[in-house]
Amino acid sequence: MFNDKETFKQVFRETLIGKLGKPLEEASNADIYNILGNMIRENAGKNWANTNQKYKADKDKQVYYFSMEFLIGRLLGNNLLNMGVLEVVREGLSELGFCLLDIEEEEADAGLGNGGLGRLAACFLDSLASLQYPGHGCGIRYKYGLFEQKIVDGYQVELPDYWLQNPNVWEVRREDKQVEVRFWGHVETNAVDGHLTFEHKDYEAVRAIPYDVPVIGADRRHVNTLRNWSAESITQPAQTFGSLAGTDYHKFLEYKRSVESISEFLYPDDSQYEGKLLRLKQQYFLCSAGLQSILRTFSKLGLPYESLPDKVALHINDTHPTLVIPELMRILMDDHGIAWEQAWSITNRMVSYTNHTILSEALEKWPIQMVKELLPRIFLIIEEINARFCGELMSKYPGDQDRITQMAIIHDDQVRMAHLAIVASHSVNGVAALHTEILQKREMRLFNEMYPHRFNNKTNGITHRRWLQHANPELTGLINDSIGTRWIHHPQEMIGLIKYCEDSSFQEQVAGIKRRNKQKLANYISSKHGELVDPDSIFDVQVKRLHAYKRQLLNVLNIIHMYNQIKDNPSMDMVPRTFIFGAKAAPSYHLAKRIIKLINTVADVVNKDPDVKGKIRIFFLENYSVSLAEKIIPAADVSEQISTASKEASGTGNMKFMMNGALTIGTMDGANVEMHEMLGDNNMFLFGLRAEQVLDYYQYGGYHARDIYNSDSRVKEVLDQLVTGPFGSHTQEFLPIYQSLLENNDEFFVLKDFASYVETHVEIDRAYRNQKEWLKKSIINIGHSGKFSSDNTISRYAAEIWNISPVRM
Repeated sequence: MFNDKETFKQVFRETLIGKLGKPLEEASNADIYNILGNMIRENAGKNWANTNQKYKADKDKQVYYFSMEFLIGRLLGNNLLNMGVLEVVREGLSELGFCLLDIEEEEADAGLGNGGLGRLAACFLDSLASLQYPGHGCGIRYKYGLFEQKIVDGYQVELPDYWLQNPNVWEVRREDKQVEVRFWGHVETNAVDGHLTFEHKDYEAVRAIPYDVPVIGADRRHVNTLRNWSAESITQPAQTFGSLAGTDYHKFLEYKRSVESISEFLYPDDSQYEGKLLRLKQQYFLCSAGLQSILRTFSKLGLPYESLPDKVALHINDTHPTLVIPELMRILMDDHGIAWEQAWSITNRMVSYTNHTILSEALEKWPIQMVKELLPRIFLIIEEINARFCGELMSKYPGDQDRITQMAIIHDDQVRMAHLAIVASHSVNGVAALHTEILQKREMRLFNEMYPHRFNNKTNGITHRRWLQHANPELTGLINDSIGTRWIHHPQEMIGLIKYCEDSSFQEQVAGIKRRNKQKLANYISSKHGELVDPDSIFDVQVKRLHAYKRQLLNVLNIIHMYNQIKDNPSMDMVPRTFIFGAKAAPSYHLAKRIIKLINTVADVVNKDPDVKGKIRIFFLENYSVSLAEKIIPAADVSEQISTASKEASGTGNMKFMMNGALTIGTMDGANVEMHEMLGDNNMFLFGLRAEQVLDYYQYGGYHARDIYNSDSRVKEVLDQLVTGPFGSHTQEFLPIYQSLLENNDEFFVLKDFASYVETHVEIDRAYRNQKEWLKKSIINIGHSGKFSSDNTISRYAAEIWNISPVRM
């Protein structure tokens, strides 16, 4: 690294031109992107090798973070930032006639995840490397991401997200590190010298090929690894299928297709048996490949396996990688001859588990027969774990059969993965204080009673490097000028901004930055929708996964209500409001897809109505992604965090918006509760039921949605418009939404919270008119947001769960 900026810039330009191999005027943005990416990876490669050598030499304990999804986004700008050369490269490219922002657009958005879970995993990897912890990610190299969303006539249409159609400059294929993963077949049990042995026979073999991606820390020198596994067929099919003639050849083609499907799609549709089977295959593939690779590395240390927990920590991100537990037991017992008791002790000391939600669809359960047929040895191990655990329960709680039934790992012909994860892990954490309390006192109360020291809280966090430094460089510059740069490595020092919250000059600069970010987003929306966007309106934003509990429906019902008010009184006084949505609905989640259509239908009616006069504008931005979020979040004035209280375990979008100065309208749910503890009532907008009220309704009943429909004329008018009036149609396509609220009794309390939500939006309108007070609130939000940096979260995981220490390079 050069101390002199101009010297570095000159060397950078000369190197870039030298690698181009053509006249500069003939170069495209794609050419520059590929050269830049390769230059960064080559530069990082030296530190990558040095980091791994340091780990090996010091035999440091390392953590491996297993996740089915890593929502990475684009890496070019973030890597330049972490290497400390973002600004000089931007200037150097500009002097050559290129714009870095345009070059970044050439990079495929690595959408190997969906929503907060996948993005959290990516933030954690960034913090692990930046804080110099020895930690790596284990994932799947999906050929296609979630899906590319197109909005056609208001409807979501899913297209394949072939993000690998061009070579990925960031990854390195490591065929020398491949392992074999086995499915199907049967297990033969034999007694040898008085001990049972298990041999897996007639299995289907799959090659797992790792692709390594460097994770560059903010210190420039520390580079960890994200290892993504790709499923490939065996290279010599004739050895398995005999002659390639006739039926054998077709069998091989079927096998090849089956294998490739494992790493083909993120989240295949699991509404049918075949999709469920593929999901289970994906999960075991990741767990087996990752563990085989980890234990192969450990074996080279020449240490006894009893010391394995002193050198390796395994963390499973939600229930999806829970098969790490029986697979580790299998390898220890079957491959290394370790007795059950010792293998169980090793496993328990190594594995820790984060629960991310109490939603039933995420607390996975697999049919016994499916697990038994696909993973015969794994099922035997799970069965034995369950038998021993139930025996422990009978001993501890004699005669309490109901408790045993509720806690059993295998029950009602299903394997309960969350129960397996809790029983086998030494640590189980929630991701916000409220979420952890609900786990301990309600959802997992019986397990908490049995393992009172096992449960703990680790509130989620976000990497401020991507979500502030990279996404909002102007605001970053203002913070640096005001409180210095120590906050970049110690984000909680952002609290120093609070002293400027009433400073008129500082407020004006914050307002100017927000206005310019809004103009950029307005230009983007105009280019996509062909409609003008008022950058002086309130940008009211809800961008997140489309799910009924996140209540995009509540938002759009309030918009319809506001529209009705304007129609009744076209001259009503209100601050113009631009509502911005971005969300993907799972392909088989039909209600969620209808809500997308409803949002677009309302937008079409409202945006074209001359009576509205621009007071309300609505835009649904298609194909929401990390790179789109980086455009939206710095421009937001209002952050919609309106999930049904108790349902959003934490949320991370709330933190990103807060860090960029948006004010939150939200329920007391997830991390909103902890935000409120810092901000108080004056600096965010709260409404609706509290978590304990929601949970009591679920447990004891007493809520009747139709009572609200009959008693609140606003609710009746809005709901009736879903099936008649300007938004309903002769096809009655929104009738299922109407029925979900009235006939299915409004599972997520949309109507119950409607009046409070409407009133709070009126309060927002009043508050925004006093710009000095609004900016004060915004600065207070920014100042407090450092607490939610993933650096703080990872430091707690490292010290309190994984027991790892930084490795100084």
